[in-house]
Amino acid sequence: MISSRFVRQILIMLCLSIITAAVFAQAAASAEYEPRVRQEGKDVVWVPTCQQLVDKMLDMAKVTAQDYVIDLGSGDGRTVITAAKRGARALGIEYNPDMVELSKRNAAKEGVADKAQFIEADLFKSDFSQASVITMFLLTEINLRLRSRILNLRPGTRIVSNTFTMGTWKADQEASVEGKDCQSYYTALLWIVPAKVEGKWNLSEGELTLKQKFQTFSGTLKSGVSITPVNGKLSGDLVNFSIGNANYNGRVSGDTMQGTAEFGGNTAQWTATQVHKPFRAPSEK
Repeated sequence: MISSRFVRQILIMLCLSIITAAVFAQAAASAEYEPRVRQEGKDVVWVPTCQQLVDKMLDMAKVTAQDYVIDLGSGDGRTVITAAKRGARALGIEYNPDMVELSKRNAAKEGVADKAQFIEADLFKSDFSQASVITMFLLTEINLRLRSRILNLRPGTRIVSNTFTMGTWKADQEASVEGKDCQSYYTALLWIVPAKVEGKWNLSEGELTLKQKFQTFSGTLKSGVSITPVNGKLSGDLVNFSIGNANYNGRVSGDTMQGTAEFGGNTAQWTATQVHKPFRAPSEK
């Protein structure tokens, strides 16, 4: 027969085990990873983007529920989570595994874990070609290492950076925010990936020869013995250029451009077909 004293000892031991487990669980919860501002990362130190600027960046990119947003170097996940709250699918690419797990917990707390995903990866080895919007808070030298890949994304892809530039590729739009939480790093820069138009095109009026530098281009129209300067600009696949007193607006689709031209109060349809492409990407010259 088991003595009552022995039973009491067993019960006491069980109670102590339960209490010890609870203490350890509470300790583990309190020891949950907390990032430090300016902690070392793979290529940069971590500084969080203030929420006001996150909102401005997504506003400039006109993020909607139809977008797929990829944040390069997603840190604590706030940009991805904010995009997900707008209904967009969003992915954060982050090298630090602790930050990835923190971001997942933050997304769950905000109720957007179904739309906000995070992966541990090197952004230089990651595929972000399916994004319609890319956000980032990286150094200019890192942006430059990514620039050629970004310029080969689908025309119209929106790129938004916190503070740091793309070198000689000038931003299409720039805006700053003010607030007590945005004392530094408070500028948003937007680029829209341009279509590629460098090369020779057959236009009904003659032969267009274009040289492109990112979202701007220039060249000539040769019509018989007459040569007329051409100057234009791109916004994604939307194109606008002038030839003499005529203004052309249209859209680029692969080897074809077409739209409407206005000259002398008249409007006419135009189409141009590319007959020669450069051997290398014009935007990198």
